[in-house]
Amino acid sequence: MKKIIVSMMIAGAFMMSANAQEVRPMKHNSQHYGKHHKGMMMKELNLTADQKAQLKTSHESYKQQLGELNKNEAITVKESRDRKDALRRGQKEKIMAILTPDQKIKLEQIKNNRQARHQAMAAKRLDKMKTKLNLSDEQVAKISAANQAEHEQFKAITQNENLSRTEKKDQMMALREQNKNNFKSILTPEQISKMEEIKKARMETKQAK
Repeated sequence: MKKIIVSMMIAGAFMMSANAQEVRPMKHNSQHYGKHHKGMMMKELNLTADQKAQLKTSHESYKQQLGELNKNEAITVKESRDRKDALRRGQKEKIMAILTPDQKIKLEQIKNNRQARHQAMAAKRLDKMKTKLNLSDEQVAKISAANQAEHEQFKAITQNENLSRTEKKDQMMALREQNKNNFKSILTPEQISKMEEIKKARMETKQAK
């Protein structure tokens, strides 16, 4: 049942990943993190047996429709993509319709708490970066402001129902690249060199394991 619930979440109920909220120049593997916490979010809602059954039925129907779309060679790639996007939006609406008003409020609280934790983690990482790269207070303020701006833009993209999944992905990639360039523009050449040394050392450590 946990697998089913996680799959449904991935299908569209909660499209914002943990990585989206943790804006930073250093990458990390957030796929497992995101799936784990999406499952935990649903578990905290204390779903009834009837709700679990409804979610399972809804997910099976959604999966079947996706499968039929994938086999349909009579439509264009764009049409297939648009229909899949419509299915995901519909699935999200069905999932939310199954939840009670109290569960929806609880879900929003859980998401807000997660965001607060992500922000605290980001602040901690920035503090470590300040020490390692010897950043000035002005640089820290600029990086923090740039990260917050990217987070807001990322959120706007994920919540824009007029964009297809591919368009969202493209815009997110462009936004991430823009933030990466903005980040480097804040650093001095010496700090950029130091950052590359740290990244190289981290890579060598991982390869040695």
